[in-house]
Amino acid sequence: MAGDNPEVKALAQTCRIARDFAAIRHGFFSSRQEKEPGDSKSPASKTISVIVIAALLTYSLYPTDGNVPSNLKTTADGRLGSPSSPSPADAASEETGQGPWSSLTSSFEAISFTSQLDAARLSDRVVDMLLPEWSKSVPAYVRKLQRELNMAPGSLAQEIWQEASDPSIHPEVQYAAKVRVSEHLCDDEKIFLERRRKVIAPALARYLGVKGDDIHPDDVPVIAMCGSGGGLRALVAGTGSLMASTEDGLLDCATYTSGVSGSCWLQSIVYSSIAKGDLQRAAEHLKARLGIHIAYPPAAFSSLISAPTNKYLLSGMVEKLKGDPSANFGLVDVYGVLLASRLLVPKGELGVNEKDFKLSNQQEYVRYGQNPLPIYTAVRHEIPEVDPSGSKAPGTASEEAKETAKKEGWFQWFEVTPYEFFCEEFTAGIPTWAMGRKFKNGLDQPTDEGLRLPEARMPLLLGIWGSAFCATLSHYYREVRPLIQSLSGFQAVDDLIWGRNKDLSKVHPVDPAAIPNFAYGMKDELPQTVPPSIYGSEYIQLMDAGMSNNLPIYPLLRPGRDVEIIVAFDASADIKTDNWLSVVEGYARQRGIKGWPIGAGWPKESESPSAVVDELDEAASASSAGAEKKLSEAKADQATRREEGRAPDTNKAEELQQAEKTARELGYCTVWVGTTQERESSDPPPPPIDDVSSWKLTEPDAGIALVYLPFLANPKAPVTSVDSAGNHAVVDPAISEYLSTWNFVYTPEQIDDVVALARANYDEGREQIRATVRGVYERKKKKRLERERATAKQERYRRLIRLGMGHKLGHDDDDDA
Repeated sequence: MAGDNPEVKALAQTCRIARDFAAIRHGFFSSRQEKEPGDSKSPASKTISVIVIAALLTYSLYPTDGNVPSNLKTTADGRLGSPSSPSPADAASEETGQGPWSSLTSSFEAISFTSQLDAARLSDRVVDMLLPEWSKSVPAYVRKLQRELNMAPGSLAQEIWQEASDPSIHPEVQYAAKVRVSEHLCDDEKIFLERRRKVIAPALARYLGVKGDDIHPDDVPVIAMCGSGGGLRALVAGTGSLMASTEDGLLDCATYTSGVSGSCWLQSIVYSSIAKGDLQRAAEHLKARLGIHIAYPPAAFSSLISAPTNKYLLSGMVEKLKGDPSANFGLVDVYGVLLASRLLVPKGELGVNEKDFKLSNQQEYVRYGQNPLPIYTAVRHEIPEVDPSGSKAPGTASEEAKETAKKEGWFQWFEVTPYEFFCEEFTAGIPTWAMGRKFKNGLDQPTDEGLRLPEARMPLLLGIWGSAFCATLSHYYREVRPLIQSLSGFQAVDDLIWGRNKDLSKVHPVDPAAIPNFAYGMKDELPQTVPPSIYGSEYIQLMDAGMSNNLPIYPLLRPGRDVEIIVAFDASADIKTDNWLSVVEGYARQRGIKGWPIGAGWPKESESPSAVVDELDEAASASSAGAEKKLSEAKADQATRREEGRAPDTNKAEELQQAEKTARELGYCTVWVGTTQERESSDPPPPPIDDVSSWKLTEPDAGIALVYLPFLANPKAPVTSVDSAGNHAVVDPAISEYLSTWNFVYTPEQIDDVVALARANYDEGREQIRATVRGVYERKKKKRLERERATAKQERYRRLIRLGMGHKLGHDDDDDA
């Protein structure tokens, strides 16, 4: 029977997959992409094209005995090719044609063969009706790429692999690397901080409008600027924000920049030969490169089969799969290569620079402290096993183990700077140039041939930083849950699925990228809070840090960096509902970080500042008249204090009054300041800083100053792009379709509009930011002068003692005589 035919079953399965793929593709891209050049097909034919292409591609890779090579048959766990997790047979499999490199090259053979076969079966008229024009060129593209990757003499892959061991091309391969275990910053970053402080001093004088001689290096505030995730929206908006801060002089005063997802992509461009630190050059580069989708086949294949871009884009993949028989090549690797072909390749492609494909080469832009130090972020999803033995007996897990699992959380943050790849939870890291090497017991492990692999390339890192699609099923369901809840009769379905949310949060439909684990085998050398699973895993899986927090603030709170002002540009998709700032508060408490501004973030809709403290005796009044009287007394007391030269003592009733004004909305720029003093748990969160309360910035016990600039619609921003009706399109992150995280195509006019909006928003808070920097500077200056006066006083006292002792000794000598 036909139903028993395995090929029929395979085709039915591929049609179902293709249908789902088409639905996803339509939802993510169809409403946002520009029409392909020369493509006049109707939407219906485009949908059919997608289904057919997806069906043919999936069918070509479907694991049946008749249509795929033996090395692509399903494994024991039901997947294609070699398992993603290493096994003892992995090393030997490469020699027998079953390793990751053989699987990759054989898959090209399967795709190429099937493409030709299916094209031959279809008439030209059917092909023209269903498939876009470029699809006819795919077999030729695939064959050429296959020839370049087959390791034959003269092939691109052979050239890459031969150069991998050449120290004149990759200097890092001649150096051994070991894991640095320490809570402190690496020596290179300490040197950077000293140099950067000296560079900032004159820039700070210009920014504040004071004489250069008045700025003492010890008075320079440590300012960090961080950009949120959000795909190309965050990339383009971040360009506008940094451009405005550069023109204002603020970026020249910053010590650090940090990024998540799209903001990491921005840093990769800024610290490259493309922009060379110039934000205007970065914006022009984006306008030249973002008009074509990263996955548009003609453009993607052109970069992969043409010199010189093919070598730079594919080097990391070749070295990874040839140098490590246990390595895995997945969707994130492909995604990273496609991103790099758009973001790291300039217009014309001939100007591509090999240095831009290694993150450690960015030291060139920070070596003398001439620019802020960029921090890139990723996370690892750890699911703590309180009872690793699987026993269900009560009391098998100690309370200490439970508390440890709870404290460490599910996401471990990893940071990468041009100097070091580091995990604060492990208190350990390795040189950035050693990323990609296998480690064991704290030492790097050469390959079987005795070689050390070159540094992991930027395409892989770009893919990791932006791999939001590697989210858990819980994250995916949260995206569609509002739709499910809005459908009548689906409440039971929602209750059933949401009731298993804990299970959903443990499953990643798309595997994150895997890189060698530098903590492998270091059980007795790292903190006890490190989960046991780390020590036995040769690889760690990293993904978009936005899975944990879409604002990269955690690395800025690391001890030793001593950041005093954080300027956060938030271009997240749902800035109000996600409220990433409020998440930092819990992190600060877990880590024992003092000075974080409690209560920072978007207020909850169900929460009123007055309701929070109604039960407090200090803020309670018997009547409205009593409250007014209390407020009047507080204001009179502040006036008296100012006349006497004392700092105002803000009354809680006045704080509540101010907090009520901002309880529902935050503006374009909001400033909070923390305190290093211990706070009572019953104390209400202090309101944001304004002109009246700016004195808090200069208080001796003031903590971290947080400046928050959300990406909001602004009627003052100029608009150049037009909609389908010929009208100027409204640029509103909440409703503009092209500002979706999943949009990968921006026209030059749209880029100009997004940059203009970000700049307009910065202008709204320009003076408030300057006042914040001035306040922290004045506080540090005041503290330094007090220390100097105290030191001088102690020195005078010691001098007097020495003189007194000398006078007394002189009298003693006279008496003896």
